[in-house]
Amino acid sequence: MLPADGSGPTLAIRAVAAADLAALLDSLPPAAATFARASGFEAAAGSHLVVPEASGGIGSVLFGLGKGSDAASPFLIGKLSTLLPAGDYRFESGVADETLAALAWALGAYRFRRYKRGGEGGDGPVARLKLGPTVDRARLESQIAAITGVRDLVNTPANDLGPAELAAAAAEMAGSAGASFRVLAGDDLAAGFPLIQAVGQGSDRAPRLIDLVWGDPDHPKVTLVGKGVCFDTGGLDIKPDTNMLLMKKDMGGAANVLGLARMIVDARLPVRLRVLIPAVENAISGRAFRPSDVFPSRKGLTVEIGNTDAEGRLVLADALALADEEAPDLIVDMATLTGAARVALGPDVPPFYTDDDGFAAELAAASAAVHDPLWRLPLWMPYAPMLESKIADTNNIGSGGFAGSIIAALFLKKFVERARTWVHLDIYAWNPSPKPGRPDGGEAQGIRALFAAIEKRYAGA
Repeated sequence: MLPADGSGPTLAIRAVAAADLAALLDSLPPAAATFARASGFEAAAGSHLVVPEASGGIGSVLFGLGKGSDAASPFLIGKLSTLLPAGDYRFESGVADETLAALAWALGAYRFRRYKRGGEGGDGPVARLKLGPTVDRARLESQIAAITGVRDLVNTPANDLGPAELAAAAAEMAGSAGASFRVLAGDDLAAGFPLIQAVGQGSDRAPRLIDLVWGDPDHPKVTLVGKGVCFDTGGLDIKPDTNMLLMKKDMGGAANVLGLARMIVDARLPVRLRVLIPAVENAISGRAFRPSDVFPSRKGLTVEIGNTDAEGRLVLADALALADEEAPDLIVDMATLTGAARVALGPDVPPFYTDDDGFAAELAAASAAVHDPLWRLPLWMPYAPMLESKIADTNNIGSGGFAGSIIAALFLKKFVERARTWVHLDIYAWNPSPKPGRPDGGEAQGIRALFAAIEKRYAGA
């Protein structure tokens, strides 16, 4: 959707708020202004008008930003990439942040076509955008590749994306980055990561722990941990069928940390990056773990299973314990962890949790700056007793049914002690309905904000 740089002809896109429409029309050639007025164009949010030139071809495009707060989202213009006739276009006026607008354009054109006749080739000629001189093309293309890669992984059904295939995707990323890569499975996994093994033992697709390392070992250590539950039946606490329909996306945390890792590597940030992904399928069989079972963890804490559908926090616990052993400067974990987070904040705004007020402020500022929404929720320690077990060191779920996302974060906190900063993101990784720049289906959430915060902290950008 972004053509090569060149000097060929392009068609102007003029974005305009309703309050500025009259002045814009007065500045256009009389025929174009007359056509726009006759067409009833009022610059409503997301509306567009293709204005002809004198010979009958396309002369320019008007795009409505609406009134007041309607114009706040830079992703609104992402609607155009699939609405305009084929050709090369440029933003001429009215776009406050061309980089975000170009990102929205590219992401709005995304379609998951792997299983469609004709495959990835699409539907023929497309509207393409020429970037202006203020846009960092390499960085923009890195973000586009990272986000579309996340979407592709999340959208892929579980019959084609199990633990082995997720490990292969991580290995491909490691190879392109020149990173070291290893996968633990079988006896190696059972001996050191009993919670990952417990969750994955019910499936005939063996669980794995993916471990990727990149960068100078003398640089600050940044470790990303992603929940890689490739499908979640709920286990013996089986989900209702309606709740199981989207469970191919339960590896959305893993997909997102791989996308974030790609952005970090592409930018050559001065960090020693590690990516840990516990990849499992939570299946039902005679080998499946049971409610009331008790398992040790890598950290040594014993865990009573209050519910087999709270499996994501179990696999994350072992991976976080491993990450914490080398006392990194920053641990970020991402997981499609709780429905409670969606009840609290909806599908578009993932909550994040951390004890580091400084990093929380940095991440909140980055979220606002790059328009990648996140919202801090508290690690409310008075709720910690809800995780108590009568027979083990902790239960994996809370009593009472309240504060589900906070309780899950408090459980994870038990497995991180040495890291300088730890932040947990409870993401949805899915668009339930299409929005400008965000087609329905798998989605990257929080990774642009995290990248901006990490870059500022460790590269001073």
